[in-house]
Amino acid sequence: MKYVLIFLVKIYQTLISPLFPASCRHYPTCSNYAIDAFKEWGSFKGSYLAGKRILKCNPFFKGGFDPVPHNSLKKTNN
Repeated sequence: MKYVLIFLVKIYQTLISPLFPASCRHYPTCSNYAIDAFKEWGSFKGSYLAGKRILKCNPFFKGGFDPVPHNSLKKTNN
């Protein structure tokens, strides 16, 4: 499911985002943040994190560098 969501975000980045001026208050951009969140956390929590981030994209929040939180429970290849 996460790959479907990543694909949809990439379609947005390719077809819709170029139609509007760059105005993201955060780094990485909200769409790149969403892709990173899906890769790190999967579709459910990734959607939650991406939605929370999109809601912060307004003048009431400072913006700046805001990376996806690291999933410390994720298995690593050793």
